[in-house]
Amino acid sequence: MGQDGRKNGVSDHAMKTIGLLGGMTWESTELYYRWINQGIKQRLGELNSAKIVLVSVNFQEINALQHRGDWAEAGRVLIESAQKVERAGADFLLICTNTMHKVAEQVEAVIQIPLLHLADITAQRIIQHEMRTVGLLGTKFTMQQDFYRARLENYGLNVIVPSEADQEKVHRIIYQELALGIVKDQSRNEYLRIVDGMRNEGAEGVIEGCTEIVMLLQQEHTNIPLFDTTAIHAEAAVNHAVS
Repeated sequence: MGQDGRKNGVSDHAMKTIGLLGGMTWESTELYYRWINQGIKQRLGELNSAKIVLVSVNFQEINALQHRGDWAEAGRVLIESAQKVERAGADFLLICTNTMHKVAEQVEAVIQIPLLHLADITAQRIIQHEMRTVGLLGTKFTMQQDFYRARLENYGLNVIVPSEADQEKVHRIIYQELALGIVKDQSRNEYLRIVDGMRNEGAEGVIEGCTEIVMLLQQEHTNIPLFDTTAIHAEAAVNHAVS
């Protein structure tokens, strides 16, 4: 490291403060926090860690609003939380969940700092891998509604989702197991069966479009490329913080 505190061309003082809007769930937010700090340490060395502002919501409240279809109120909760992140000094914001990107545009409209949109970051990574057709796993909201799929399709991607019955299974496992920190081999086998089905329909890779899915399904479990949105988003945060 040089006299001005630089390593790899980044000054300690130049590191941006990362804003995290988390708690959806805390298990996946913990991964964000750990992986971002590991990424900063790997990039800058020595005792460097990330400058982070984290506001964590109560997922019990968000979950109830999601399943009631009250996205306006869920959006209000996230807007209020995002404004807290901004006031605390963050230079940019990550919403640490795929599903709640349904209200990303509302959040973006009321904050002055940039939002790193998870679907954009993921689409860009898929294109880097020269793929065009991908499977999407996530909550029912993410798999069925346009807020996420259409954003991916804007990049020229063809998005395949499981059958309605399998969507129900994927959704149930997320909310009744993974969101509670429960990881079952039987559920992993169900996900692998569903992934194989999407591959048979032409998927070249599969998006793990819910931040908890990585707890259940990792690349070692299948030979079809998996796009772990939590890891991709965390890496983008590190790149943005030290750019």
